[in-house]
Amino acid sequence: MCAAGRRWGRRQRALLWAVLLAAWEAAWGQLRYSVPEEMPKGSFVGDVAKDLGLQLTEIRDNAVRVVSKGRTQYFALHGKTGHLVTAERIDREQLCERVQQCVLRCELIVEEEMKFYEIEVEITDVNDNSPRFRETEKELRVSETTAPGSRFPLREAQDPDSGQNSLQSYELSGDEHFSLAVQAGPGGDQRPELVLAKALDREEAAFHELVLRASDGGDPARTGTARIRVTVLDANDNAPVFSQAEYTVRVPEDVPVGSTLVTVTATDADEGLNGQVKYSFHKISDRASELFDLDSKTGEITVRNALDFEKISSHELEVQAQDGGELYDTTKVTITVTDVNDNAPEISLRSALSEISEDAPTGTVVALLHVQDLDSGANGEVRCSLQGDVPFRLQSSHGSYYSVVTARELDREQVSEYNVTVRAADGGSPALQSSAVLALRVLDVNDNAPVFLEERYSARLAENNAAGALVLTVRATDADWGQNARVRYRLAEGRVRGAPLSSYVSVQAETGALYALRSLDYEQLRELQLCVRAEDGGAPALSSNVSVRLLIVDENDNAPQVLYPAPAAAAGSGAAAAWSGVELAPRWAEAGALVAKVVAVDADAGQNAWLSYELAKATEPGLFRVGLHSGEVRTARSPLARDAARHSLLVLVRDHGRPALSATATLSVVLAESVAELLAELGSAAHEAAAPGEPAASLTRWLVLAVAAVSCLFVAFLLLLLALRLRRCHRQQLLPPDSGALRGVPVSHFVGIDGVRAFLQSYSHDVSLTADSRKSHLRFSAASCCDTLPARPPPDEPAPLLGDGDPAGALPADPASVPSGRAPGAGAGAEPRPKPGPAERGHAAAAVSRRRLRVSLLAGAERRWSRRRRRRSVLPPQAARSAGAGHSGSGTASSSSSERRREAARRAGCV
Repeated sequence: MCAAGRRWGRRQRALLWAVLLAAWEAAWGQLRYSVPEEMPKGSFVGDVAKDLGLQLTEIRDNAVRVVSKGRTQYFALHGKTGHLVTAERIDREQLCERVQQCVLRCELIVEEEMKFYEIEVEITDVNDNSPRFRETEKELRVSETTAPGSRFPLREAQDPDSGQNSLQSYELSGDEHFSLAVQAGPGGDQRPELVLAKALDREEAAFHELVLRASDGGDPARTGTARIRVTVLDANDNAPVFSQAEYTVRVPEDVPVGSTLVTVTATDADEGLNGQVKYSFHKISDRASELFDLDSKTGEITVRNALDFEKISSHELEVQAQDGGELYDTTKVTITVTDVNDNAPEISLRSALSEISEDAPTGTVVALLHVQDLDSGANGEVRCSLQGDVPFRLQSSHGSYYSVVTARELDREQVSEYNVTVRAADGGSPALQSSAVLALRVLDVNDNAPVFLEERYSARLAENNAAGALVLTVRATDADWGQNARVRYRLAEGRVRGAPLSSYVSVQAETGALYALRSLDYEQLRELQLCVRAEDGGAPALSSNVSVRLLIVDENDNAPQVLYPAPAAAAGSGAAAAWSGVELAPRWAEAGALVAKVVAVDADAGQNAWLSYELAKATEPGLFRVGLHSGEVRTARSPLARDAARHSLLVLVRDHGRPALSATATLSVVLAESVAELLAELGSAAHEAAAPGEPAASLTRWLVLAVAAVSCLFVAFLLLLLALRLRRCHRQQLLPPDSGALRGVPVSHFVGIDGVRAFLQSYSHDVSLTADSRKSHLRFSAASCCDTLPARPPPDEPAPLLGDGDPAGALPADPASVPSGRAPGAGAGAEPRPKPGPAERGHAAAAVSRRRLRVSLLAGAERRWSRRRRRRSVLPPQAARSAGAGHSGSGTASSSSSERRREAARRAGCV
């Protein structure tokens, strides 16, 4: 009965053993730890206090101690932490020689409770020993007539370590005449043999030095070496002699065919051919001859066919050794066959599925198995299991039948095929096992969308590409299989510059290759953003998108375009063409004077749009130069009298593309000292540029028209200037003549402090007001400017303000309010004056306007003066004197200019 068929029984037994173990530990407190060998003193072994629930106070009071079984105390208890630590350095090879599992036992005694706990500590091996030969140097004598292939047994190396750290391999180096063969002994040990690989020649070499190296399997590996000296001999007078008179070997009946049971060895003291020993069966039964083979050269007895203890349990053989001189010796070999568990369980597959869908529910049956073992007793009890981590489990059906069912959900994308190995083992010692493999393929379900290899794609495409050029290839993979993994690509809908995206690019549905359908122009479209969709062939189909960024790379496909001067074709024909690109320059121009500027642009970008200018051709090469990057045409030197009046310059404009593109501009420069000379040169140029059939009178007519147009423009400008002057005078006459509004304003609105009164008395101003504020003038009289403010007037003498105390400016608020026949400001007994005319009324209105503006300007000056005094201290005397001098000079200049303006206005009748 299989163990899978008794899972519940096993669980009950496991639970019972756990309970018993817990009870044992509670009653006897047996603990088990492991520690590597060669650990330093005080190394941690285990937390005894925690595992046994001991109090640290008991340990500190020495109520708990550790006693080792033996004379040496290998372990101790740490008083502060309650940890079991090593008391001495432990050498596993010294304590447990030739023992696979090394266990040291000690007891933990709790004196107050009268209890003790057994502790087992397993000492694990470390690779602390190197393989060692008992004979580090060996001398071997071999006849030169020894046939190649002859074997010579060598001494084995010893490694006291165990497991992987023990001796693992041999290696021979030093001579091409010999090689190394390693034979496995009856106990699994390795027996090295020296093999003659090439015939010896004593005349060529009488000695051969070899090095045998033994290595273990540690990390890092350790090695040991032995030196072998082979002496080549020349000459049979000695018979072979076996090393044993009788060989006895016990072999289990299940020994594999071809295994070596025993090796008989005979030696011959002779050299050469006389020393060569051959082995043969001297006495053997017919049954034994079918079961065993003897190697005539090495004396190895091997299994020829399978042994069976139930048929025959013992075999006696007689082996003979004979040398080349017909001398021989015999020995007896007894082979005893022992009974073993030689019948493995048999697994029969009754029914099985080869395919299963990945969405199959848990518990689906995929196979039905039958298991049996021909042995009896414990050797016939079979335990079944599944090998590896697979999503399946065994379920007992009935008797010796078992079902393989799904234990969890399947995922074809992780594992598409399963080779489920069912292993059955009997209860023999050693147990025999057999296995059967169930191949199961998982069918796909469309549960995975396509996934692009990159999160986003970008590509660069040079402009002016050919239609149908390959841009890039997008690729998406689908973890599904078959039709569900077949990916097709298409573009997402979109528009570019009003046109459908599909008119610019297309994607190949099968390969994902993206093609440009038209030639792209960097100057029109610099970047193209699109989205590609990948869709699988499942039902329903799953899809995913990826963004693609296409950058158009500029190429030098646009030559520079000259904006000025205009090309000859754009300037027209005939006389008009003669005026295109004509620049004027005076003959007295100095070196570096600007004559003209060539203006050009390039529709490309970056380096392709960087322009440089150079003078390709000139009538006078040394007279003009062109700025490399500005295109400015300047005189390289001052024109001379001998220089021609007309000069033709050919300017080359070149970009920095590869290859570079260029354009040319033609400039005609005329050097003249007067207008007459200029018109003569232009007429001459027009005459030369005229067509052969066109009369010269036509050119003259065009020149006359051009001069007339310029004269008309000049006259129009003068008329416009005169009209503006008249308008200005008219606006001054329309200003209100009275100043009653200003007289009604309180004085405090204009004067904030007493010192301002003195300020107002110290400065006088002449104001000229126009409709345009930018043309107004304010003049400070030089006679009233001083370096310091005057003293404050007495309290009984009020300071004049707003022109009240100014006799020259005392005018009535309204001329109309003055009685007829009486002059403004006259007393009661004064003679009546004649009625003022238009000129007098204009003067009065202008005076009132000036007073109003003067008050406004003085109020603003007072505010600025107050702020300035708050911000900084009074100026030093020297600075004040210099400032006063500046005011005086400016006042004198402005006074003279103001007098001239008043005189001009008085003549024109506008004052």
